[in-house]
Amino acid sequence: MRLADFIDARMPAILAQWESFASSLTPAAAGMDAAGLRDHAEQILQAIAKDLRTPQTRQEGSAKSKGEAPVMRAAAETAAQTHAVLRALGGFSIRQLVAEYRALRTSVLSLWGDVAEFGPDAMEDTVRFNEAIDQAITESVDFFTIEVDRWRAVFLGVLGHDLRSPLNAILLTSKLISALSAGTPVGVHTDRLMRGGERMQQLLDDLLDFNRVSLKVGIRVTPQPVDLGTACLEEVELLRAALPAASIEFVTQGDAQGSWDASRIKQVVSNLVVNAVRYGDPQGVVRVDLQGDEAQVQLVVENTGPSIPNELMNSMFEPLRRQAAAGSQDERESLGLGLFIVRQIVLAHGGSVTVASADGITRFTITLPKR
Repeated sequence: MRLADFIDARMPAILAQWESFASSLTPAAAGMDAAGLRDHAEQILQAIAKDLRTPQTRQEGSAKSKGEAPVMRAAAETAAQTHAVLRALGGFSIRQLVAEYRALRTSVLSLWGDVAEFGPDAMEDTVRFNEAIDQAITESVDFFTIEVDRWRAVFLGVLGHDLRSPLNAILLTSKLISALSAGTPVGVHTDRLMRGGERMQQLLDDLLDFNRVSLKVGIRVTPQPVDLGTACLEEVELLRAALPAASIEFVTQGDAQGSWDASRIKQVVSNLVVNAVRYGDPQGVVRVDLQGDEAQVQLVVENTGPSIPNELMNSMFEPLRRQAAAGSQDERESLGLGLFIVRQIVLAHGGSVTVASADGITRFTITLPKR
């Protein structure tokens, strides 16, 4: 008997063994009924049997074994993908998910081995069956991971949102105490508390921006007519006050009138300048250069210091990546999201960002269309 026919004929026995094994995957399986334990097992087996009956060349089999099988983009979710999502929502771990397929593989081949006659057909069916199981595992793991990541992002988003209220209360209270105790020893401690709260607020904002991108929502921007030269100068002046030991120059040329989200562009300038001060030459100058023409503006932030290694260039804008600065304590206060957020803000404006680092000069160049 060919394996596809065996699966159809012995479906109840195979499903019974699946259910028995799934019930052992505690604590998630505790209290689940038979339908929940079996979930989409029958549909997965039917898909495997159908695959076994589908003619396949050696080249197609080789491509499938390497994960290069063609994807039916117009098709709905496969049974394996839906099964993975439901297992993720049910509290199963990814190890338990994979264990179900491992047990299914053993169960089917063991039962079939009791009645099958060894020969070329049996060998071919075994190879094809293993390919189909591996394909189902791949589909399940992909969707399980996506679902877990999605709910992790939702959790972080809710947490970040809920933390805003108590943090704002701390900052407002600190400002009130600071105003009442200006010039006293208490005022010094209050100012330190305010700076800590503002730093927490910045980290929280970065986390929420990262979360929006993770949820495929994107960073929200609200473009309005603005003179970008004025907006950037305002941010540079704030940075000069916040970083008194740094030398920051600002130059603007041409027409910088356009439609952008000024607060977001200020965030870009702040992240790039702070990054330049943190990792550049402490005695060097950070130069912010803004040039505009009829169609676009170009914002350049340049600093001197150690060049960025080539192996880090391609990953600089990835989230949670940080470059260690010699002797710096700021690394402990960073989530490694600064450059990632810069890039997302620029993309949200329809612009582009590039970085070049050679001969002791690092230059970030941002191009923003005016519309």
